Amino acid sequence: MSDFSLTTLFVVPVGQTDVPSSGSTQDLTAGTVGIFDQNYLTVSSTTAEAAKYLYVAQGRANTYLQGSKRSDKISGSKNTGSGSNVTEWYKVSGCATAANQITDVTDFKVQCGEIVTLTLRAHSSYIDTLYFNGFTRSVTVNAPCCECGGDVCTDVDTNALINSLIAKLEQQAPGNNPDNVSFNSFFTFENVGGTKLRIEGKPLTKYGQPCDVAAFPFEYDRMYFSTFVYDGPATTADFIVADACYIVASSSLIQKASYASGGSEEFKQLEKNFYSYQAGYLKSLYRKGGYNENFESYVSDGVVYDSYYIRFNQYDKAAYQWGDYIMQDSTVIIAAPNADTSGIAASIEAILVNALGAVADDNVCITTTTTAA
Repeated sequence: MSDFSLTTLFVVPVGQTDVPSSGSTQDLTAGTVGIFDQNYLTVSSTTAEAAKYLYVAQGRANTYLQGSKRSDKISGSKNTGSGSNVTEWYKVSGCATAANQITDVTDFKVQCGEIVTLTLRAHSSYIDTLYFNGFTRSVTVNAPCCECGGDVCTDVDTNALINSLIAKLEQQAPGNNPDNVSFNSFFTFENVGGTKLRIEGKPLTKYGQPCDVAAFPFEYDRMYFSTFVYDGPATTADFIVADACYIVASSSLIQKASYASGGSEEFKQLEKNFYSYQAGYLKSLYRKGGYNENFESYVSDGVVYDSYYIRFNQYDKAAYQWGDYIMQDSTVIIAAPNADTSGIAASIEAILVNALGAVADDNVCITTTTTAA
């Protein structure tokens, strides 16, 4: 969202199974989300198109000095008003499970007795705050010796080499120093068919929401890594300029790490981020929750949400007089429990499509965390 877009977030509470079909905005019970026309009357998937413009509104628990929470006027391409003011309209399907990165190391070309080093360099938001240029660690092994009278130019037994690498990779770091971190903290390792070393990143650690509103804010994060297998001992040289002649195995990215979306932690954070835009008074949030009695949250733990984003300009620009200021547009975000578990998302989408036109939905939910051998 633009820094100059006034954003209002509506989180549909668990238990609301449909949008209101009668009444007006003042009739909304606490948390209930509805869509209304220019006369503040409810609309449906067949009547939204006939409205001049729409409002999205939600009932409040605290109505002192304020009524329902309400968006500005939204006029879609199908509405009968003075033209559409919508500049962007799309959907993000909830996908709370992120895929982990999987890399296969194959095509080992190692000869008897050679020194082989495997280096992993991992990145994520938290990892990069702890380690410059990512968490970088190496293990070094001696390739198995040849049989008596064997040909030293013959490649070694790949299965034995992979097993020796895994044994080193799975060793625990010495426990006498809390700063020591093992590969096991971030990776799992598998010998696939005696020819592949499969390395998979582990899911990121999730931190709970403490009583302190400002602590552990939600952020989009994923763990990804690079893999290097080369001849000789571990090097401090940058791998961007590594000599190709020393690379003794191929690293193939089998599955990319993905970002989770639509989780309850994400929308709890958005409720805090956009709170000041929605409250009629007491707009500041204090660190301790007990001081935020005007703050209302309708996010339920463990729920996955589909979200609808509508970005639009002022409906009647003639109301603006010339001034030394920047014109400000608005954004509405509606988060509804995932369509797979609740019918409310489908009801909201049908109404919006009837008024705004087809919704763009390019979000692909990638949840695969394994791959074929």
